[in-house]
Amino acid sequence: MISSGRLPLDEQAVALRSALSCNERLLMVLDRIAGMGLPGWYLTGGAVFQTVWNVVTGRPADAGIKDFDIFYFDDRDPSWEAEDQMIQTAATLFEDLPVEVEIRNEARVHLWYEAKFGEPCAPYDSTEAAIDSFAATTCAVGIRPERAGQWRVYAPHGLADVFNLVLRPNPGPGRRQAYITKSARWQQQWPELTVLPWPD
Repeated sequence: MISSGRLPLDEQAVALRSALSCNERLLMVLDRIAGMGLPGWYLTGGAVFQTVWNVVTGRPADAGIKDFDIFYFDDRDPSWEAEDQMIQTAATLFEDLPVEVEIRNEARVHLWYEAKFGEPCAPYDSTEAAIDSFAATTCAVGIRPERAGQWRVYAPHGLADVFNLVLRPNPGPGRRQAYITKSARWQQQWPELTVLPWPD
């Protein structure tokens, strides 16, 4: 097992890209999504941090990764029809690849969240704000390629926990059960994980 959790932050970003580059499907998703011109988009969620977990524990880079989450933010038209158009475009874009790509406009999450989860969600003002709301701080990482071959990395809590396989809670309304459920499932797949308890 290798660990990059004690490197300076700029070197952790380089190590992150190195780890993620081991996942060929992830690179294909990034390349194709970049061409859609989605405003403020990031690849985020399990495809990012779980790829790192796989690489640092010597597993195949894409082991256990079920889908690729693309968040974007477009408050000019928060209608379902506009979001669905992006979803259908992506479905065509990836129809030849054995991957599931989920695209969501984070500007409209508050419109459907209460009906699905039973409690309201304050409107997000950016894609970054949506990433901030993950139940674990470890999961709050987003990436996208930018000009000159550079990657933009959004990681408000840093990357040390990702590389060190530490799952840390991110307290907030409605997150506790999600943290408990997901951490139990992930620990079965990655028993090396250290799962920190939800605070009382």
